Amino acid sequence: MTDISAELVRELVRDQHPDLADRPVRLGARGWANQLWRLGDDLAVRIPWMTDDPDPLRDEYAWLPTLAPRLPLPIPVPQRWGEPSALFPRPWLITTWVRGTPADVAAVTHGPHAGVSLAAFLTALHQPAPADAPVGRDRGGPLTERAEGFADGLAFAAERGLIDDPAAAGAVWADAVSAPPWTGPPLWIHADLHPANVLTADGTLCGVVDFGDLCAGDPAYDLAAAWLLLPSVDEFWAAYRPTADAATRRRARGWAMARVLSGLIIGADDGPGGKPSWAPPARAALRRLTDPAVSSTVG
Repeated sequence: MTDISAELVRELVRDQHPDLADRPVRLGARGWANQLWRLGDDLAVRIPWMTDDPDPLRDEYAWLPTLAPRLPLPIPVPQRWGEPSALFPRPWLITTWVRGTPADVAAVTHGPHAGVSLAAFLTALHQPAPADAPVGRDRGGPLTERAEGFADGLAFAAERGLIDDPAAAGAVWADAVSAPPWTGPPLWIHADLHPANVLTADGTLCGVVDFGDLCAGDPAYDLAAAWLLLPSVDEFWAAYRPTADAATRRRARGWAMARVLSGLIIGADDGPGGKPSWAPPARAALRRLTDPAVSSTVG
C-alpha cells in the first residue's frame, strides 16, 4: 500500500503537466487498486496505491479513447499519461471526471429505465475485440476455471453466517457451470461491473467507471451486472442485443452469484480492505438470484 496525498498529486501534475498545475486537488474516491483525485471540476488523477502492475493503466490509456465515443453512458477517458519518476515509482493517468454517485451508495430506483440504459451500454461495448486486446486475467473465461474459488468463497461465507441458504447459492452456480460455454468471438467486456463501479443519479444510471479489468472474453461476465444492479432484470434482457440465449443467461447468473459472495465477504471485512457499502447490494442480489419464481424462468 502506498500513501497518496493531495500534495503528492499536486507535485506529480506540476512536474509532468505544468499547464494543469493551478487546478485544485481533492480526493475523489479510493478504489480497490487505484485512487482518484479530482483535478479541477472536469479531470481526475488515477493513481495506483494497492498494485505494482502497470498493465491495467496502460490498457485504459490505449483503448478507452477508442471505445468511449460509441458508448451511451459517460466513462473516464484518459487525457494525459504520467511516467514513473523520483516522485512516484509507477505510471498514473489524468482522465475525465464522471459525475454521479456509486450504486453501492445510491441504488437504482427507476428499474425499467436503468435496465434499458444498462442494456444499451453493454450492447455498444460488447463488440468483437481486436486480436491485440488484453486477455482477462481471471475474468471472461469459462466458469469452470473459478470453480475452486467459488466453493471456497461459499464455504467461507456460510461459516461466518453471511449467507442463509448455501445450497440455493450453490445450485445457481452449478446450473451456470453446466451451461454450454461461450463459442462466439471474444468480445470487449468491462469485467468489473459491480455496483461501486456504476454511477447513478435520480435513481438511474449516469456513468460507468474503473476499466482496470477491461479485456476480451465471454459477455456473460458483464451481463451478471443486471442481477447486481437492477430491481428486476426483465427490461434489461428485453433490450440487450443480440438477444442473449439461455446458456448465456445461465452463465451470467452464475457469475452474478460469484460477485455476490465477493460483495458479502468484502462488505463484512472490518479491516482496511473492507467495503461495508458492498454488503447491502450483494444481499439484495442474493435474494433475486435465489428467488424460486425467478429461477424457474431463467433460460
